[in-house]
Formats: sequence, C-alpha cells, structure tokens
Amino acid sequence: MSGAAKRAILAGLGWTSLRLRLVVVFGMVALTAAVSASGIAYWLNREAVLTRTQDAALGDFRQQMQNRAASLPARPTESELQTTAEQMAGGTAGYSVLLLGERAAGKPIVGASDPDLFTLDDVPAQLRDAVNEQPHLFWVRTQRGNTPYLVAGTRIVGGGPTGYLFKSLDQERQDLNSLAWSLGIATALALAGSALLAQAAATTVLKPVQRLGQAARQLGEGKLDTRLQVSGTDELADLSRTFNNAAESLEKKMADMSAREESSRRFVADMSHELRTPLTALTAVTEILEGEQDTLDPMIAPAVELVVSETRRLNDLVENLMEVTRFDAGTARLVLDDVDVADQVTACIDARAWLDAVELDAERGIMARLDPRRLDVILANLIGNALKHGGSPVRVAVRTEGEELVIEVRDHGPGIPEEVLPHVFDRFYKASASRPRSEGSGLGLSIAMENALIHGGGITAANSTDGDGGAVFVLRLPRDASGISPEGHGRPGQERDTEQGEAGDAR
Repeated sequence: MSGAAKRAILAGLGWTSLRLRLVVVFGMVALTAAVSASGIAYWLNREAVLTRTQDAALGDFRQQMQNRAASLPARPTESELQTTAEQMAGGTAGYSVLLLGERAAGKPIVGASDPDLFTLDDVPAQLRDAVNEQPHLFWVRTQRGNTPYLVAGTRIVGGGPTGYLFKSLDQERQDLNSLAWSLGIATALALAGSALLAQAAATTVLKPVQRLGQAARQLGEGKLDTRLQVSGTDELADLSRTFNNAAESLEKKMADMSAREESSRRFVADMSHELRTPLTALTAVTEILEGEQDTLDPMIAPAVELVVSETRRLNDLVENLMEVTRFDAGTARLVLDDVDVADQVTACIDARAWLDAVELDAERGIMARLDPRRLDVILANLIGNALKHGGSPVRVAVRTEGEELVIEVRDHGPGIPEEVLPHVFDRFYKASASRPRSEGSGLGLSIAMENALIHGGGITAANSTDGDGGAVFVLRLPRDASGISPEGHGRPGQERDTEQGEAGDAR
C-alpha cells in the first residue's frame, strides 16, 4: 500500500487529528496502568483469600485428625468411622470429611460425613497415592461443575484411619468475582477519566496551536498584519513570539517589495506614455519613407527598411508594455459582446493576411459572449507564434465542450523542448540565449494568457503526440464571461491593445 493510500485511510479514520491521537495515547496509558494495577490487585487478593481459607480449613482438619481420628482403635468399625467423620465435619470450618480404615487386613471400610456430597471417587488418584506414600498433609484444588473445591488428605502415623477433607470454595469464588467486577468498573472509570483528562490537556495544548494555524492561514491569505497574543514563558509562547517576529519581518519585506513593484510599474507606464509621442512622429515619418521606398536611392533603401521595421517593433513593444502595466495594476476590463467565433477567427486571420498559411476548422453559429478585441489579441499571438516557430500549415480548430469554448492551434514544426514548456507563458522568456535580439519581445504569449485569464479561462501548451509533430496550444474560455469578470463601460477599443500578432520567442 502506498504512502498516499495509508494517509488517506488514516485521514478517513480521523487519525490525523492531534486531539484524537492525544486522547488515544492517554487512554492507552491509563488502560495499561489500570489493567496492570487491577491484575496485580486481583492476583494478590485471590491468593490472600484462598490461602486464608485453605490454611484455616487445613489447620482445623489436622487438629481434628489428631484429636478424634487418632483416638479410634486400629480396627474401627464402620459406625465408628461414620460418627467420627460427622463429628470432625461439625465444626465451624464448613467442610466434609471422609475416613478410610480397615476392619481386617485387606478389607477397607469408609465413613463419610455426607456420602451424597463427598465420596472416595471425589479424591484425585494422585492425592491418594501421595497420602499412602508419606504421612504428611497433602492438598489440591479441584473443580466439580462450576464450583471449585479444596481436597486434602493425611493418615495417622503408626496405624490408624486415613482422612480426607472436601471443602467448597464457592463463596470465595463469588467474592473474587465481585472483586473482579469492581476492578473492571474501576478500570473503565480510569479510562473515562483519562479521556476527560486528555481532552482537557488537548484543549490546553491545541488551543494555542489552533490559533497559530489560523494566524498562518490568514497570513497566507495576504493579511500580513496578523499577530498572535503572547502570554506565558513556555515553548508555545516562544513559538508565538517567533511567529509574530516572522510576520512582522514578512510584512515589512512585502511592503518594500510592493513599493518597489509599484515604482517599477509606474516607471514602465510613464516611460511607455512618454515614448508614445515621439513614436507617433516616428511612425508618421516611417510611413512616408515606406511609401517613397521605391523612389529612394538603392544605397539607402535597406537602411530605410530597417528603420521602418525597428520602428514598428518598438511601437509593438510599447503597446505590449502598456497592456502589461494595465494587467498588473488590475485596471484591465472586459468589453463583452455576442460574437460568432468562426467569424471572429476568420477576421483575425484575414486582417493579418494569413489565409494562405492557416487551415480553419470552425463551424459558423458557435456563439459566445466574450471581449472580441481581447479574443483577437489571443488568436493573433497564438497563430503568429505558430507561424513563426512552427511554420505553415497551421491548423486552427474550434469546438465546444459543454459551456466551454475550445480553440486549438496546431503547427507542424519541431515542437517545444520539454525544458521550455513550463516557461512559454513567462514574460520576456526566450528559449534560445543565442537569440536575445529576436523579432519578438517575449511578451506575446504572456499577454495572451492574461487575456484568457481575465475571461476566466486559460491556455495550455504541449507537443503533439499523434506522430505529426509540432506544438499544440489549447485556449479554453467560458462561452459566457458575464458572471466572471465585470464588463467595461467604455466603447470597444477604448483601451489600445496589441493589434498585431506578437509571436515572441517561445521556442
């Protein structure tokens, strides 16, 4: 069984609860102690009760044998044996007596105080053999039915009858059973008391731990001003002080990081805005130069082409930076509209003159309530990235899965290296360090992901496994984003976005 399966079983049984474990441990300790103490007490009391009863009966029986049985003639009659046995059993010891003699050589006679209760058959053969061999008092404990008995025997030295004692130990058994019940009840009470004690101890110990856990969760949720009330000088108080110090240090560092991040974001936004004015002028100039490119001196035409290309690249970079700052600042909003997805994809491809390089598999009539402009940005970046790094033909397939819109962009290129896959949506990430000045800025796929996330969807990247090779980007969006993000109140296109496909350097 795997470790995860064991943990799942323990969690299902509630064994992961520290409170339960404390109660179980306390209970096991209390149960072990109570059972041990009860067992020892029962054993000691049992031996004491049985020894006291046994010694009293055997002492009285020995005295009776010396006083009464020894006074019988060497050849007593059965009547004499009967009378003596009844006299010996008539005392306060409460036992039966069996006397065994001989009226002639080889002719035994028996006298019993209670023949219905005690006969020679009730004497174990081993005890009879021991009594016949040596003139000592021997005894054994035996049982008849559910009643325990003490059986003892001895004989008169120098000739005389042999006597056997038969005493019921039923009263002692009942007393010991009562003692066992009492000890069992005491054990149960000890177990219940230990459970209550464990609950009290668990509450005392776990309450600060629970407060610490709750404070840690609040800290993880971003409530960096969370602090614990410290009281006492024990280890838990020291832990609380350590937590407070760590939280204070974290709050300070996060405040510093937030300030630096806000400063960086403001710098990027200000820089992008400041660059817009000269870029507007440069764009106008480059458009004029591009229009006159055919009439320019062939020596300067390449330089003009380079200026036009780099100006457009710089313009795209500034627009991308502006969009990134909007996402970081949380000011990006959706401007929703009901769109036919097939028409939207077709318009995106047509606007960028990609019709000859893209195969579209989309049925008309698939409607979705989305932000058309942001969907265009996502598609432009995904298709542009596929064309740049995978090459044509690029296949775009549109389908629905329940209430979800799925758009798959597949190319037939070399695919994405496995070490690059986790980073394709990172900002400014470029897989090849030898191409730091590639045409893309490394922001296109990141912006595409941000636009998908603001819709409540996402994008995944993988390599094709059907043998054709190439990379597969799958865009998933809800067909109705109304309940996910608030709609913008401006006109469509109020916020400028990346109008061209930002191919980036994902591969």
